[in-house]
Amino acid sequence: MRICIAGASGAFGMKHMDAIAAIEGAKVVSVVGTKIDAIKAFAEDRGVLHYTTDLAESLARDDVDAVILATPTQMHAAQTIQCLEAGKHVMSEIPMADNIEDARKVVEVQKKTGLVAMAGHTRRFNPSHQWIHNKIEAGELTVQQMDVQTYFFRRSNKNALGKARSWTDHLLWHHACHTVDLFQYQTGETASKVQALQGPIHPDLGIALDMSIGMKVPNGAICTLSLSFNNDGPFGTFFRYICDNGTYTARYDDLYDGNENKIDLTGVAVSNNGIELQDREFIAAIQEGRAPNSCVTQAIEAMETLHRLEECLEA
Repeated sequence: MRICIAGASGAFGMKHMDAIAAIEGAKVVSVVGTKIDAIKAFAEDRGVLHYTTDLAESLARDDVDAVILATPTQMHAAQTIQCLEAGKHVMSEIPMADNIEDARKVVEVQKKTGLVAMAGHTRRFNPSHQWIHNKIEAGELTVQQMDVQTYFFRRSNKNALGKARSWTDHLLWHHACHTVDLFQYQTGETASKVQALQGPIHPDLGIALDMSIGMKVPNGAICTLSLSFNNDGPFGTFFRYICDNGTYTARYDDLYDGNENKIDLTGVAVSNNGIELQDREFIAAIQEGRAPNSCVTQAIEAMETLHRLEECLEA
């Protein structure tokens, strides 16, 4: 599988570079960046023969089978459609769009082309969350509440590597997207009730730096999500599953029980790296001619819920 990565030298682009390198039969053949000198140096360092600042140039190549988009949120929908219309399979980092209208357009184009289009909902693939999902599917666990914290210290425009960002991140459409999708995925239902509050709008960034979200699905399970760019401490997203048969805390690829005993995830998946597992699913879906887990027709469900949450913030 010959892959182009757009945004390859960014924080998550590099995670995908490393993930593809670990997958047999997959190879990055083209990388796209914003500055020609920087992407040239990156390509040479990583041994990638083709580099460009124009995604269309990569899409025109016969040696590109599929594209991974690790580009700014605001570009995801348009670039996904661009890839599909060029005849390329595509996976976009989340969110698939930053508004519901564009998300619906992505689904429409995917259905017309029949190509694989996937949203990178990595939490579905982290072994920690897979372990929980397997227990749910086996009838051994039922989620009663998910209590989630998404915390960063980001009062200036920086990415996960602490480098200056050319675009503005968003607590709702980006970070809350992970939890909204995961809650609905783990419960197997779409939120029937939602509520949302946000703090003051930052004068320079133009976004709220604090947000509180609540959701409930028809079976009665609830989710409480707290998000902040004001938290001066350990950053990331931490998920507490309060279930009928135990409590569990997921921290990325690691899982602990309610008493902080680490759970052995050996055998859950072929890797302990959620990004690699996500990329493996994307490649396998293309090779097998099927829809992937977290295809855009599934991911649109999270986008619809985010849209409803946004309406709560505006009210």
